[in-house]
Amino acid sequence: MRKKVDFLVIGSGIAGLSFAIKVADYGKVCIISKNEAAETATRYAQGGIAAVMYTPDTYEKHIKDTMVAGDDLSNPEIVRITITESTDRVKELIDWGTQFDKKESGRYDLAKEGGHSEYRVLHHKDSTGEEIQRALLENIRNHPNIEMIENAFTIDLITQHHLGQEINKKSEGVKCYGAYFLNPETKKIDMVLSKVTLLATGGAGNVYNTTTNPEIATGDGVAMVYRAKGLIENMEFFQFHPTSLYNPEEKPSFLITEAMRGHGGILKTCKGEEFMHKYDERGSLAPRDIVARSIDTEMKLSGDDHVYLDCTHLDKNETINKFPKIYAKCLSIGIDITKEMIPVVPASHYTCGGIKVDEFGKTSIENLYASGECASTGLHGANRLASNSLLESAVFSHRASLDAIDKIEKIALCDEIPDWDSSGTHLNEEMVLVTQSYKELQQIMSSYVGIVRSDLRLKRALDRLEIIYRETEDLYEQSVLTVKICELRNLINVAYLIIKMAKKRKESRGLHYSIDYPKTK
Repeated sequence: MRKKVDFLVIGSGIAGLSFAIKVADYGKVCIISKNEAAETATRYAQGGIAAVMYTPDTYEKHIKDTMVAGDDLSNPEIVRITITESTDRVKELIDWGTQFDKKESGRYDLAKEGGHSEYRVLHHKDSTGEEIQRALLENIRNHPNIEMIENAFTIDLITQHHLGQEINKKSEGVKCYGAYFLNPETKKIDMVLSKVTLLATGGAGNVYNTTTNPEIATGDGVAMVYRAKGLIENMEFFQFHPTSLYNPEEKPSFLITEAMRGHGGILKTCKGEEFMHKYDERGSLAPRDIVARSIDTEMKLSGDDHVYLDCTHLDKNETINKFPKIYAKCLSIGIDITKEMIPVVPASHYTCGGIKVDEFGKTSIENLYASGECASTGLHGANRLASNSLLESAVFSHRASLDAIDKIEKIALCDEIPDWDSSGTHLNEEMVLVTQSYKELQQIMSSYVGIVRSDLRLKRALDRLEIIYRETEDLYEQSVLTVKICELRNLINVAYLIIKMAKKRKESRGLHYSIDYPKTK
């Protein structure tokens, strides 16, 4: 099957859906969703979306907080663009039907999270992302120009390589003509040919053993662009959320939002002792990289498998009202958070680097845009400030839509693309090979490339990864493609990029902390 559209959107979270809504009046749009359209990382975002709404908050304060959290590696121009456009993008989400919590006065009930100097996080209880996802999907499903293909796995971007043309080593002049995808109904590999493609494929948390990300977060967009010889950057900066619920049998890990610490929750050891003041004067409200590293240190010192978040001193009714999902979840495993402390542990959470894009979401590949967690805009630097991620998606999907709409009439579809060649492949009857390699990969990354690293650990990780890479490439070439084989291949690409970029950074900065290069300040 050959589908022809003006705009191809790969991903159905806030980044993909907001772009689709904006471009749909200018051409035919096809959205490919890896799972059901509602199953995205956006849906799992609890805390909220940061934006300057009222005084005494100002754009300058939000800009400064973002730069400080990013350990001064954020791009100042990109930070300014994002923050100064924050208010308009949030108002747009509201116009599309998103219902953020309000106070009795009618003003929005803004929260404060780690690294923020003011109350500026809009939220819907503790399920903000789910509410945004609901509103956007309602708009999408009512638009006649938008088609959604669900449960379809995108295998690769279509570039000159698929026309039999060589791409030079500098990767100059690479163009995107659409994508190949695994059709969920026929199990065949079909294509969507497009004038413009937006990647909104989310993160790569499943490269690690423990993650807050849904199972679909396997770095697909980053891996596809890497194979297409596009530019990737800052992959060494992988954010671990300090507080996921310690419940070892559960995957993905249930997130305990940072807003609970903003509400007054305090981190304590298993002995019930506060410890964050030893590491940062901001205590439990320090930026995520500092909090995660501090928890990791305390666990190693004590030998404990977790620490605690104590909310028992807070108003019971207020806690239940603000965090109903967290209250219900903990209660389901026998913990009443109004009376008992919550066991928490860091878990891989957010890819701060990714596909390098400019201020309009343009990648180094012509006619290809990227937005959301798969993209590296320069906003996050060495560490993402809490609740800046949904904002980044809204801002850069908006800017990408402006650029794409402006040029869509000048782009022609390429209809010379050959069908996917599956000759010489056979059904893989050894799925244990894929499953085991997946586990080995996660173990390597969690053991050697986690919150704290060293040159020796990184070398060992790369050596081990090389073996899995060769085995998986052989299997990929021989097999009728399945989602699991493709996901493993993508995660191996992502792991390689994280390790290579970590090896190049000869300093401890933000989320990349090496015992060989201790921080000097």
